[in-house]
Amino acid sequence: MSSLFKLFAHVLPACCLGLWLAASPALAGAPVIVPRVVATLPHDRAAFTQGLLFLDGALYESTGLYGQSSLRRLEAATGKVLDKRALPARYFGEGLALAEGRLYQLTWREGRVLLADPASLRPLGELPLPTEGWGLTVLDGALVVSDGSDRLTFYEPKAMAPVGTIDVTEDGAPVADLNELEAVGGLLWANVWHSPRIAVIDPASGRVVAWVDCAALARPVTAGDPERVLNGIAHDPATGRIWVTGKNWPAIHEIQVPGLPQGKGR
Repeated sequence: MSSLFKLFAHVLPACCLGLWLAASPALAGAPVIVPRVVATLPHDRAAFTQGLLFLDGALYESTGLYGQSSLRRLEAATGKVLDKRALPARYFGEGLALAEGRLYQLTWREGRVLLADPASLRPLGELPLPTEGWGLTVLDGALVVSDGSDRLTFYEPKAMAPVGTIDVTEDGAPVADLNELEAVGGLLWANVWHSPRIAVIDPASGRVVAWVDCAALARPVTAGDPERVLNGIAHDPATGRIWVTGKNWPAIHEIQVPGLPQGKGR
């Protein structure tokens, strides 16, 4: 076991102390919580959202599809696109995170991680990625990558060197199709492709400890096109605010999730 995961095992019980999330493994399935919407922003319907990030008062977004992928900065109060850079047509944009003062943007099947300056969105180079790229976030200084399976891989950011993996399960069964990721209060949140639920994952064990059920938000959009799935989670650790959206959705929703830790991001 790497020192990174020893740290997880030591810290997480303290940050989750007293929460019902630490339910007995004998319980059948993780608890399901319906979020409360506290604000709704307009969202570009042409944005095939693959990654969402809150940084310095703005929302950053990675969009996908060949020939349409982009990196964007949005006004958090209005959803207005403030800046946008198109990716080369050979790249399919995926998850997005900030590490080492740079934006890291995954590509789907191209085996590359694209680096960019947060202030200008200008390219800062590329790094290799040995798997497909789906979702991306940062936890305790490590980049966490999903590849569409039930496995999450942790990388050292400077060279994208793998430092460990966890397999995500619920009641011992694998939870596959893990997509966009976000770190919230020391836990990992993961969109599940074609599901309106967000898995809340203990990174020390890989166990799903709760589900955030966004079916009421997804249903009006996916009814017209099942590929317009829930995808995109952003969190502001300073305030605990959380935003969610989806592929080609008309809105970004700020939500609150009673019973889950907020404002404890690390």
